[in-house]
Amino acid sequence: MPESTHPEAGSTWLKNLKEQGVRSVWFLAASFATLTVFFILLFLLHDALPLFATVSPLEFLTGGTWNPTGAVPSYGIWPLLVGTLLVTLGAMVIAVPLGIGSAVCLAELAPPRVKAVAKPAIELLAGIPSVVYGFFGLIILTDWLRVAFDVPSGESWLAGSILLGVMALPTIISVSEDALNSVPGSYREGSLALGATRWQTISRVLVPSALSGITAAVILGMGRAIGETMAVIMVTGNAAIIPDPITNLLSPIRTLTGTLGIEMGEVAVGSTHYHALFGVAVVLLLITLGVNLAALWIMTRIQAGYGTEEQGRQRLRVPGLQGKGKLITFLVLALLVLLLLPLPAAAALLGLGAGAVLIHRRLSRANMQHLAFALLWAALGVVLAVLAVILGYIVVNGLPAITWEFLTQPPRDLGRAGGIFPAIVGTLYLVGGAILFALPIGIGAAVYLSEYTRGGRVTAAIRTGIDLLNGTPSIVFGLFGFTFLVIFLNFGVSLIAGMITLGLMILPTIIRTTEEALKSVPDSVREGSLALGATRWQTIHRVVLPPAVPGILTGTILSIGRAAGETAPILFTAAVFSTRFLPDSLGDPVMALPYHLFILATTVPGAKEQQYGTALVLLVLVVGIYAVAIALRHHSQKKIHW
Repeated sequence: MPESTHPEAGSTWLKNLKEQGVRSVWFLAASFATLTVFFILLFLLHDALPLFATVSPLEFLTGGTWNPTGAVPSYGIWPLLVGTLLVTLGAMVIAVPLGIGSAVCLAELAPPRVKAVAKPAIELLAGIPSVVYGFFGLIILTDWLRVAFDVPSGESWLAGSILLGVMALPTIISVSEDALNSVPGSYREGSLALGATRWQTISRVLVPSALSGITAAVILGMGRAIGETMAVIMVTGNAAIIPDPITNLLSPIRTLTGTLGIEMGEVAVGSTHYHALFGVAVVLLLITLGVNLAALWIMTRIQAGYGTEEQGRQRLRVPGLQGKGKLITFLVLALLVLLLLPLPAAAALLGLGAGAVLIHRRLSRANMQHLAFALLWAALGVVLAVLAVILGYIVVNGLPAITWEFLTQPPRDLGRAGGIFPAIVGTLYLVGGAILFALPIGIGAAVYLSEYTRGGRVTAAIRTGIDLLNGTPSIVFGLFGFTFLVIFLNFGVSLIAGMITLGLMILPTIIRTTEEALKSVPDSVREGSLALGATRWQTIHRVVLPPAVPGILTGTILSIGRAAGETAPILFTAAVFSTRFLPDSLGDPVMALPYHLFILATTVPGAKEQQYGTALVLLVLVVGIYAVAIALRHHSQKKIHW
């Protein structure tokens, strides 16, 4: 009898066919993210290219005037690029010292009980929706700046930088802390054994060894600041001008994202202005892709770095600039300060620097350590205080608005009366649809990356695509959804368009968290199952996936929180400001809490109580979801022991 007709051979052939089929499905799911990035870029380019029949690329990038609706339209985005860079630079000046100081404090100084409280609190800071940050900045921060500096309006470069700095803190702290924790313990022990103090060990061994990871944290925080839309629209004044002088922190500015958020909803489809906005989106996407690729390159070097003794020695040579290097660095920094800042401010800053150097040389090692530790604790204290102020202010002012009518009735009088029931339900509809769209694709992609492949160019391309999708600004998702779903597929502004757009945005989060959950299952479990005769797919769905469910659930909940708090992706795809009725079908537009708060805060006078109430409900919804995810993660970490 021929071998192929044997019953066992036929069964084996079917099993292999099933295995190949399952593997192919998960490969397609994993490829989806990479294809989406290229698809987004191609669609944006397709709609941007007609602009260059009217305006040259050089004129578009370097033109000093952005006035597409003027009698003689101008399409120069140089003021928008400068505004984006300035607000990001200011944000990093605030976020980098606070973020790195907090990360060092958490990694090296904080006792377990303090860390158990501080880490979840910082993660909650990441969960606050950007529109709530913007609302807080519009009501409190800009007013404080107006009074403190006696200027007509506090909506300025400085307000945008402060707000974006706070928003970038969780990213910088989390990634920096991970980098510090990944430094081998032998480095710390060796330094202490040689007689160095704890501060000397931290500043001369641990931080320099983690410098690549800390750099990646700063770059990722920068990407977060560049891609932010709603908060900058609400606090920067949105004037497309270059500050004069360039160091005028109280000048209004406009960013690339702000321009898209403000103008896209009112532009005529197919006009030159419309194509120019897609040109702005392409520039924004390329900047964020570049920033994220730089961070990925650094992170890859870190992951490949630790291991060999020689690599360790090379890192330990990094610690600081020596001799002439220090002098040259000081002179360059001093020159930059003198060129960029007004003379009194430059003199004060240089005086502070000189004083710090003098104190550093005069203080004993013990006193230096006391001073450094006090500053690190102060950095962590400032971060936690910012969280407490934002949450406290929204809760105290929002509670009086919370009534049964507010939660169960539709809005009246342009949102000044009535409730927000359609917005609550609409937000839940959008989030539910996004999860239904993204969850199967995300889990399938993670299963492929974790269980079916260990490396290679294709896998590297897929991973890069997922990371780039994760770093894509939310307003770019909104534009893609508007172009592809609303116009090209003719969905119109609808619930289904918003669901898919939000689903694309949360896809990387689900993939990453699921992959980490699968990796936490020991290889011995897989090997035991395979040794007993199970196929790879049987091993995955009966042995590997069940213990990974808490981690997958955590990623899902985090994605729900992000989708519920986002405004930019639904600006042009799904949301309407006010409706008395719930959507009857997937083709109807829908109210959503973030968009409702944005319109109430920016365009509806006399709706203070409704603004605070809506902000509180949104905050409770999103932060509550994040809190559940954090609690679930801690529970699963305690429960599962391999």
